[in-house]
Amino acid sequence: AQQPGTPLSDQEYRQFFRSLRVARRASTACLLRELYGCQNPLVQSLDAYENHGVIPGGPICSTLPGTPFFPDFCTFSFYRCMRKQYFIKV
Repeated sequence: AQQPGTPLSDQEYRQFFRSLRVARRASTACLLRELYGCQNPLVQSLDAYENHGVIPGGPICSTLPGTPFFPDFCTFSFYRCMRKQYFIKV
């Protein structure tokens, strides 16, 4: 265990910055979704990539308390973006 106040190790810094880059990429994808909508080819390709090549049809079930169903993947993704809960899965 590291002493409080000491710098991160090289490996810890890599992990720290890796997580920041992931969140920034997720927020960028959300910005594209907000600006262009789900029918945009780039947004659709991101949705397909996230789902191993196929955008799921609706309805979408989730384990989120109080919001168990979404009419389609676009609505579900938009909800995640608005809540900044980028990695919630169905």
